[in-house]
Amino acid sequence: MITSVVGKTFLSAYNEKYRKYYSPKEFFEKEYWELFYNHSKYMQWVTNSPFVQMKSGQKPHLLNEQERIEKLEALYEKAGKEIPDASFALGFPASESKEYASTSGSVSDLVIPVDEEEVYLSWIGSGLGIGVAGGFTILFDDPKITLQTFEGWKVYRKYLNDPTLEKLRGNQINTWNGQWLSYSMDPDKFREDFDFSELDNEGIFKVDTSLAEVNTVNWSQLFFSLSQQFPKSEIMGYVYGFGQTNKTIGFIPFQFKSGTRLKDVYQQLFGGKYSNPKEFESLFGMHIKRACELGSIGLLALRPDSLVKYMKEGKTFTIKKEEDLINYQAYKTWLIAMLSKNKEEITDYTMQMAKIIQTYRNGGKGMSRVTLVDKNLFDTKSKKEFLEHLTAMVSDADETHLEDIKSLKNEIHLMTNEEFVYFSTLLKFDYTYLQRKTK
Repeated sequence: MITSVVGKTFLSAYNEKYRKYYSPKEFFEKEYWELFYNHSKYMQWVTNSPFVQMKSGQKPHLLNEQERIEKLEALYEKAGKEIPDASFALGFPASESKEYASTSGSVSDLVIPVDEEEVYLSWIGSGLGIGVAGGFTILFDDPKITLQTFEGWKVYRKYLNDPTLEKLRGNQINTWNGQWLSYSMDPDKFREDFDFSELDNEGIFKVDTSLAEVNTVNWSQLFFSLSQQFPKSEIMGYVYGFGQTNKTIGFIPFQFKSGTRLKDVYQQLFGGKYSNPKEFESLFGMHIKRACELGSIGLLALRPDSLVKYMKEGKTFTIKKEEDLINYQAYKTWLIAMLSKNKEEITDYTMQMAKIIQTYRNGGKGMSRVTLVDKNLFDTKSKKEFLEHLTAMVSDADETHLEDIKSLKNEIHLMTNEEFVYFSTLLKFDYTYLQRKTK
């Protein structure tokens, strides 16, 4: 099972880094159980597992050390003698002989031999799952990512044990992993001397008078952080959801080089780094399930969700406040990245053409040119109609702009329908931006 595979990858990397020789069972007892379960607050809640099956009168937060050890021994008993099922081997099929109200994920009808060590590896692997918004978890079979995730376990445990944070909710390890990786693997955010207030300011926690808990990170935020560690890489991720009803999406390639591409395009267009990285990066990315349906997670999956209404529904974009300017920069960055994804050179061609169209619009008498540009040219949804409106412009455009308009006509003629949607949307955004700047 994938949880065991990832657990094995991590344990090998852990033993090498820390010069240990732990077997899966030894690591589970000395590190995993000590961090996750040998405390009044658990880090992980596994339905039907020995750690959550209580005798009469028992409650997890009231267990003494001996009672917690008994839970551990109960797991050892199952791992050594029973056929593995999802109640004590994480990611495995639910038992058909026990009447647990649960479903299975990633089930195969192949007979796969499983030994006791695989059970402990499955726990380790499940604890490395990265929770993202949308109710899904991602596993990366990568030593660097898993080791960094492990470092975050110790931080989460420290906060759960902190008496000043008694309201902090437990059992959120996968949600925590997503926030921890997004923060700790982004060199622009991470500080060695961070504390709880620093993470709270980053939006990692939700704190009110009655409860403190970890917020779920957007997958795109995680994506941008990992792209800084793997700027030219594509890494396979396993996307799933464990719960009362298990969900299996499967193996999806994550093209982290696309995150690098977006940052490169932004820097060439606007210079420097984002003025507000958190706000800017949060604009990118469709729902994780929809992104996975594309077959891989790259530039297309990073499309700003709010951009759709301008591309497909013909909504009018306006720039009135700082937030609108950030949206404009994000939309333009993604559209140019899509239009130039197979090119090294990044050009601001649409801005050049928007200036010519604006000059044409403002250079006439009456409302004929205003209507031609604002109503006809920018409201069209087809290449044919767009070219017809360009032809109308040629009849009375300034001679100095005729070659540019002809060049635009040739560019559009060679575009695919998909490219035309991107191009016309971007041209309209740049024109709107210029109109706002000249008011």
